Amino acid sequence: MIRSAIFAGLLLGLTPICATAAHDMPGQRILQRLDTNGDGTISKDEILAARERMFKRLDRNGDGIIDEKEIETARQAIDDRAEAAEARLGNRLRRMDRNGDGKVAENEFQASTPLFDLADRNGDGRLSADEIATIRNIVSAHAK
Repeated sequence: MIRSAIFAGLLLGLTPICATAAHDMPGQRILQRLDTNGDGTISKDEILAARERMFKRLDRNGDGIIDEKEIETARQAIDDRAEAAEARLGNRLRRMDRNGDGKVAENEFQASTPLFDLADRNGDGRLSADEIATIRNIVSAHAK
């Protein structure tokens, strides 16, 4: 089950808490999160620093120990985010189903470009670096 794999990765310090990150380009999201010095690689020191940050997030009461209650809280947060992602996907698919037949045909899928349309502020059918940065900031803020 995806949620179990995410939780296992979370405890190992290899997976971001956001369940939707598991579906990004393989490794790209993890590299961006952990490569704190921006050299394009993840050092052991960066892994250790990420694990320290993760420990502090899991140790909700700050007592230096992750207990069963804190693990259950983390598991529930992962489940809640996964359920919310599933609901968002269902909503997106319903919006793409333009003819209302309960299915998304290829032409309906291809016609739906809401993020592109939102990002294309000047309506020229192209995304500039500034427009990409703007939409990326909006998506990042929404994911938190």
